[in-house]
Amino acid sequence: MDEAANAVASERDGTAAQAHGGAAVPDLDSVLREHGPMLDRIAGSYQSEPGRREDLLQEISLALWRALPGWRGEASLRTFIARVAHNRAIDYLARHRRVEDSLDETHPDPGDDPLRHAEAQQRRRNLLDAVRQLPLGQRQVVVLALEGFSLRETGAALGLEENTVAQRLSRARRQLRDSLGASA
Repeated sequence: MDEAANAVASERDGTAAQAHGGAAVPDLDSVLREHGPMLDRIAGSYQSEPGRREDLLQEISLALWRALPGWRGEASLRTFIARVAHNRAIDYLARHRRVEDSLDETHPDPGDDPLRHAEAQQRRRNLLDAVRQLPLGQRQVVVLALEGFSLRETGAALGLEENTVAQRLSRARRQLRDSLGASA
């Protein structure tokens, strides 16, 4: 059986294939379950309108489905997934040439204090609006930093040197402080 037929058979019976480097290739469903919130936030950093964000998430999912068999374990799976997601989002933006105004629409738990909930939502909206206004290179490193990626992981995900990541992150933080200070 050829490689394509093996991939189809593997997909059909739910078994994980082996990448060339020996690392087990996870199935798309498990990747989306485990990394879905991160993918949603990445998509939200590029596209605010819910319908367009959903379209982008579908494109990211398709890109992951195509890319996962090529993962060789040279970088962490999380880093690989973030890189695929960012690359697909950049392609999406290039095709649509339009950046939307609002990001992720998940809401913090209001708990017992609706006023605190409203204030938290406003702070989140302000931050996300400010992040969206950053130049693309800075926005990418900020989104991954907010996801908890180290400088090294961010560099691996974006194909950048650690020093470049650190510079972009420093500039982005300074710009965010200026922007949020002006709107506060």
